Amino acid sequence: MVSANGLHAARARGRNTGRLVYEFLRARIAGLELRPGAALSENDLAAELGVSRTPLRESLVLLGEEGLVDVYPQLGTFVSWIRPQAVASARFVREALEPAALRDGVPQATERDVLEPRALLAGQAEAGRRGDPETFLRLDEEFHARLMAVGGHGDVWPVAGRAKAHLDRARRLSLPPEDRITLLVQQHTDVVDALERGDAGGTGTALRGHLRQVFADVGAIRDRHPELSGGDDSAPPRRQPRAKEQHR
Repeated sequence: MVSANGLHAARARGRNTGRLVYEFLRARIAGLELRPGAALSENDLAAELGVSRTPLRESLVLLGEEGLVDVYPQLGTFVSWIRPQAVASARFVREALEPAALRDGVPQATERDVLEPRALLAGQAEAGRRGDPETFLRLDEEFHARLMAVGGHGDVWPVAGRAKAHLDRARRLSLPPEDRITLLVQQHTDVVDALERGDAGGTGTALRGHLRQVFADVGAIRDRHPELSGGDDSAPPRRQPRAKEQHR
């Protein structure tokens, strides 16, 4: 998971503080380290990260634009709920970009373009056998980025990546069982098999089916984790009192 020490080390190498804080908080939200509905204290975060409140506030604005945090006047800033519409929009962005990018690469795909995704698939399968969803998700991201690069559109991956956080939060709630990872690895394999055959239509069909899988699970995820989900008009979370205040 993301660590504050890693952020400090990156700052020491001269990276922009505001960007680092944004990436740090975004990764913690996507990874469910900061749970949906959690209150975000500017003072506490600034102290934890060793930064001023200016880059922190700038980061929260960016996260708000992505729909990952909600600001309620007179109440505070909270990690957003996992909302079906946000997940649907994220899936739409990825479904529009990724199959089209891969299709462009099918006619000129090289042996390397097939072997590298297959190596990532082997790592994903091994992560499933070990019960290691975090490694699976990391390799999954590399896999999808690699497929976009096959078509010469690797520089577009950050656009798809911006949408990924909403899907990633849902995926972390549905992923752990080994049979679930096995299904996703098989879907990935179907995409690479079509690529190796030179079947542009087949890559699109397989990839779109895979990307729709998470959205199909959102209803079940909400049933299992109602405390983390909410509609677009859901009520704001309740700010919990600090531990020392609870005993007053």
